[in-house]
Amino acid sequence: MTLGLLDGHPVPRTALDQRLAALRNGPRSTALPQPGSAEDRQLTRWVAQVLLTEVLCETVAAERNLPIGPGGPAHLDQQAAVELGSITAAAYEGSAAVRAVYASVTADIEPSLADIAHYRALTTHPPATRWHIATPDGGFEADPDTLPVALSEALCAAPPGELVTVGPWKAALLATLTIPQNTDPTPTLREAARRVAFVRWLDRERAQRLTLVEGLEHPGDPAQPDNHHRH
Repeated sequence: MTLGLLDGHPVPRTALDQRLAALRNGPRSTALPQPGSAEDRQLTRWVAQVLLTEVLCETVAAERNLPIGPGGPAHLDQQAAVELGSITAAAYEGSAAVRAVYASVTADIEPSLADIAHYRALTTHPPATRWHIATPDGGFEADPDTLPVALSEALCAAPPGELVTVGPWKAALLATLTIPQNTDPTPTLREAARRVAFVRWLDRERAQRLTLVEGLEHPGDPAQPDNHHRH
């Protein structure tokens, strides 16, 4: 009846049984694997690793005297979830303690000037041009390259605001807008670097402080019997 060991001390399995019961009685229960199957045992292992991550971070938060924010769930975008990995992402979304430890561990992480320059070199684009167009049915903005060629040429030749008719189309070019394509990448690179740093830190903490028990190994552990692929 042990979820695992934290610093050599047993963590009760109660929370695992409760969370699995909530999943099996929840709105997505029909999407879960058949009880007793290999996939079901893998689900149990996965949930166990999420819980152990939460317990570990709760302990670290207490050790560091970290303030714990609201206990409601958070939401990661798809890229962040992929970079953290499914177990860590689930723990982050569900546990305020995990989020507090994340903030503490990554507070000083910043992208290097070289990383920022490299990112800009790969992603710099000239400003985009968009037209503000009026039609009898209303106005809209459009990339000139997406318009019919004949209509685009007629709008270029006409004075601003003059209605032109080309085939079935009637439109007037009201204004040409220049939209910068290059924004400061620092915030995006900072968050990516912090996720990498947190994953590395968490992997070390798990290895040093957690001991897994038989049947609740990491679902990706090649030594456990249910880690196999079928095609």
